[in-house]
Amino acid sequence: MTEPPQRLAGGLGDADRAFRSAEQGGTGKDFDPAAVRAKYLEERDKRIVVGRADIRELDTDVQFADFRKDPFNPVEDREPVVNEVDAVIVGGGIAGVLAGANLRKAGVQRIRIIDEAGGIGGTWYWNRYPGVMCDVESYIYMPMLEELDFMPSQRYAVGEEIRGHLDAVAQRFDLNGDALFHTRVMCTEWLEDRSRWSVRTDRGDVIACRWYVLATGILNLMKLPTIEGMESFTGPSFHTARWDYEYTGGSPSEPLDRLSDKTVALIGTGASGIQCLAPLAESAKHVYVFQRTPSAVGVRDNRPTEPGFAERLEPNWQQDRMDNFQATILGVPVGADLVDDGWTHHYALVRNPPRPEGMAAPEYARSAEEVDFRIMETHRQRVADTVLDAATAEILKPQYRYLCKRPCFHDEFLPAFNNPNVTLIDCPAGIERITPSGLVVNGEKFDVDCIIYGTGFEAEMTSLPRRAHHVIVGRDNLDLATKWSGGASTLFGMLIRGFPNMFVMPAPGQQAVITVNYTQLAVLGAEFVGRMVSILEERGADVFEVSAKGEESWTRQIVESTVDASGFMSACTPSRLNFEGHPEQANPRNGNYGGGVGDWFGYRELLDRWLKAESFDGLELTMRSNSI
Repeated sequence: MTEPPQRLAGGLGDADRAFRSAEQGGTGKDFDPAAVRAKYLEERDKRIVVGRADIRELDTDVQFADFRKDPFNPVEDREPVVNEVDAVIVGGGIAGVLAGANLRKAGVQRIRIIDEAGGIGGTWYWNRYPGVMCDVESYIYMPMLEELDFMPSQRYAVGEEIRGHLDAVAQRFDLNGDALFHTRVMCTEWLEDRSRWSVRTDRGDVIACRWYVLATGILNLMKLPTIEGMESFTGPSFHTARWDYEYTGGSPSEPLDRLSDKTVALIGTGASGIQCLAPLAESAKHVYVFQRTPSAVGVRDNRPTEPGFAERLEPNWQQDRMDNFQATILGVPVGADLVDDGWTHHYALVRNPPRPEGMAAPEYARSAEEVDFRIMETHRQRVADTVLDAATAEILKPQYRYLCKRPCFHDEFLPAFNNPNVTLIDCPAGIERITPSGLVVNGEKFDVDCIIYGTGFEAEMTSLPRRAHHVIVGRDNLDLATKWSGGASTLFGMLIRGFPNMFVMPAPGQQAVITVNYTQLAVLGAEFVGRMVSILEERGADVFEVSAKGEESWTRQIVESTVDASGFMSACTPSRLNFEGHPEQANPRNGNYGGGVGDWFGYRELLDRWLKAESFDGLELTMRSNSI
C-alpha cells in the first residue's frame, strides 16, 4: 500500500478572501451579502459538472445487480402463493406497518405485506451499517410508543432498536405471518370484471385483493453512482445499505475486527457516511474519505432516556410531542419547544426568520439571509474548533445556504478526522476514475483494499411510479407511469383516478405535505386509510374511484399554491434537494397542499373533516349489490 499523502486543500481565491473578511470574529456581525454570495456561487460552480446525477440502473446493470442482494438473511425457497386477500400492502417499513395496523383496527382480516427485504423494517431493515441511527428524536420518530408501552433507550435510537420496534408493531397486529418477504411485486393490474387487483411477483405469486396500498417509502431506491472504471476494481465493494460484515467483521454495535490491516475508501459524506466514519476510523488501518460536498453537521447531543421520563408523561403525549415539533418547524407559536434540538433551533429559525412589524420585503430578505449566514457560521466554527488540521477543516466547512442540502447531526464525525489514519480527499467534481486497485482524484491515485459507497438513496422527490418499482395498470389499461408522465395527479396526494381501491401513502412529490419527521406523515396517512376503509365497509361500498372533477380540482389547487423556489435553489450547491443543480426540473404539479413544504395542520384538518362528513366529495362509489 502507498503511504497516505497529506490532506488535500485548495488555495484561496478572490471570493474566499472577500468572504473571510466578512467572517471576522466568527459571529457574522460583519456580514457582507455580496461576498457571501460570491463565495457560495464559487463553491457551487465547482460542483456543477456533466454527469453529476448519473447513477447505475441496478434493475438492468448485470455487473452491479448483486449490490442489491440481501446480506443479512438468506432467501428461502417456497412455492408460489395463489390466493385472494382483503388487502395487499407493498412495503414493510414504517408506512406499511402503520397502514397494516390501521387496516387491522378497521376490521380487515386478510392482510398481506409484500417486500423485497427479508423482514419488517423498510429502510431500517437494509441500513445496518455501523453507527446507524435516526437523527430525528426517538420519542416522535418511533411510532405507537404508547400503544406498545415502549420507551426508546436513547434520545436518538440506533437502527437495531428502531427495526426491533417496527417488528414488534407488526407482531402486535399480526402482520408477519402472511407477509411475503424477499419478494418483489412485478405487475399489478385492476380486474374490472372482478373489482379486484391482481398482484404478480417475481416468485410466481398471483394474489387478488380488494384494497391495494402503496407504502414503498421515500428512501427505498439505493443509489450507486456511475464512475469510470468502477467495474474494474478487484477488491470487495458494497453500499452502506448492504453492509458486508463478512468482510469487515463486527456488527452495527461491535468493532469491525477484520479491518485492522485494511485500507478503506469511504465515498460520501451525507448521513450514511457521517454515521459510519467513526466506527471505520476505530477499526481500519486507514480510511480515505472522498467528499464532493460537505454537510452541515450540527450537534446531536445524544443521551440515554432519563429515568422517570415515561412516568411524567400524560396520555396522548406522543401525538402532542409530534405536533409540538411540527409546529416549531413551521414557525407556529408553541408554549415550549419540547424536542429542543438542532432541528427546532437552526432548521426552524432558517425556515421562519423573525420579521418585525413593518419590515419591508427587501429588508426582510436581507435579514433572513443574515440569519442563515450566522447559523452556517456556527457550523463552520464548529468545524474549525474540532478539526485540528486547518486544511482538512477548510474542506469540511459547508459553503452554502442552510436549506440547500439536508442538514446532519453528529458528534463523532468531525473528531474522527483528528485520527492519523483518516484522510479527507476533496473532490467537488467527483471521483475521476476507479482502477483495479484504487481511486483517482485530480490525477492522484489512492490504493485501497475495499470501497464502501455511502452514496445514499434516490431523492425523496423521485416520482411515485419509479419508487413503486413495479408496473401498475388501472382502468382502461392505463399505467401509472403514463398517467403521471406530466406530473402528479391525485386527490389528497393519496388517491388516484383510474386506480380504484388504491391508496398511496403520502410522501414528497405527490400533492400531500412534507415533514422533517416522516413518521408523523406516515401516521396520518395510515389513519386516513384505516378510517376510510372502515366507513366504506359500513356504507356497503365495494369500489371507490376518484372523480375527474375531484382530481382536477385538487391538482389545480396544488399548482396554484406552488411556491417557485428556483431562484433560491439555483444558487445552491448541487444536492438532491435541487435536482443536483437543476431546480428547473421541479414540476408545480408535484407540489404540496398549501404551497412550500405544505400546510401540515390545515392538511390534517381537511382530511379529518372530509372523513367525518362521510359524503366522499371527489369520489364515485359503487355499492355492493346486497347493500341497502
